[in-house]
Amino acid sequence: MARGESVTVSGGNLNEGSRVVVVGAGHAGVELAAALRQRGFAGAVTLIGDDPALPYQRPPLSKDYLKHPGAPAPVLRAEAFYRDQRLDLRTGARVAGIDRAARRVTLRDGGQLDYDHLVLATGARNLRPPVPGLDTPHLLELRTLADAGRMAALLPRLDRLAVIGAGFVGLEAAALFADLGRQVDVVDLAPRVMSRAVSPEVSAWFQGFHAGRGVRLHLSDRVAGIETAGSGVRLALGSGARIEADAVLLAAGVTANEDLARAAGLAVADGVLVDALLRTSDPAISAIGDCARFPHPAGGGTLRLESVQNAVDQARALASRLTGAPAPYAALPWFWSTQGEARLQIAGLAPPPGPGQLSVLRGGQGDGRLSVFVYEGDRLRAVETVNRPADHMLARKLLGLGCPVTPAQAGDDTFDLKALAMT
Repeated sequence: MARGESVTVSGGNLNEGSRVVVVGAGHAGVELAAALRQRGFAGAVTLIGDDPALPYQRPPLSKDYLKHPGAPAPVLRAEAFYRDQRLDLRTGARVAGIDRAARRVTLRDGGQLDYDHLVLATGARNLRPPVPGLDTPHLLELRTLADAGRMAALLPRLDRLAVIGAGFVGLEAAALFADLGRQVDVVDLAPRVMSRAVSPEVSAWFQGFHAGRGVRLHLSDRVAGIETAGSGVRLALGSGARIEADAVLLAAGVTANEDLARAAGLAVADGVLVDALLRTSDPAISAIGDCARFPHPAGGGTLRLESVQNAVDQARALASRLTGAPAPYAALPWFWSTQGEARLQIAGLAPPPGPGQLSVLRGGQGDGRLSVFVYEGDRLRAVETVNRPADHMLARKLLGLGCPVTPAQAGDDTFDLKALAMT
């Protein structure tokens, strides 16, 4: 965008005098601010984050950061970046409300900010199941830098850890504690680990992987209650089993931070509803990242994704629209999780398990590696790999280009998929 040029978008004109306010200073918010500057936007950009720390990366909190207590925080950008790019970063601040008619946000401390375009990048928070005793002082979470710091400080005294939730975060922490020789129990309502994220084949692989490291998995079970037991806690499970632990890690999923949007009268439904251009029901307000529910690129409803890739790609797509190059958001989703020495990578979105789903194993798995091609009918929807990064990168290319890969080709380890991606 040329200096001084005015670009007409829904909700106003962005020019040198325009004011963009971003609520949320995580991956999505920081990337949006950076992308706006990269695309030549010279107006005011204010980033508001309720965390007092300089904006940081969240994925390392359940991985390497815990292994190295006292290591520098995994910041997204150095402090000088915000100053050099003329970004008004306000940490430790919280937005109390949105006045859509006046295009103004009010902060919890009483301050006010006017905007020409408002962006909600409010992320998500841990889901808290209705478990009696969940308010125990022995409860740990891994959502913020402060959470990770608290766990790291307690690490030398945590010989027994109970984990509620067998998703990415829960299993990453379980692997870390198992590596340290600690007792780990993981409880989940689902019959298999990562049930909402991966195929049954990959679930089975990881169940064997964790069990082989001494992790005790309590699947198809629930925590019925938590009580103090000496200096630790005792978990009562629905099956009647009991677990003694020094602390409990809550990793039972997340829920979108949509309260601010709901109070402002915006459309919400397990996330802030946006269209393909990431606009909310108010064209002067957009939403991106973990809090945004957007149209499924393959059709058939909407979805909300909790991933760094989605946050970053949506931020860049929104920056393009706000600077005059609108295009529907349709980036290929991809995810990863590092659990001990097992690196899970996923490209695409697998359909829910059912009669129309077909999983095709490519190559063996006796060497600690695995690739599963997941189909809906005869259409490839996702590829899940364990310790096979080359397959993951190839899958992203195949899915991104829409290359037709038949189940027979995927299952034939001698078939040259790389050549197919080049045609």
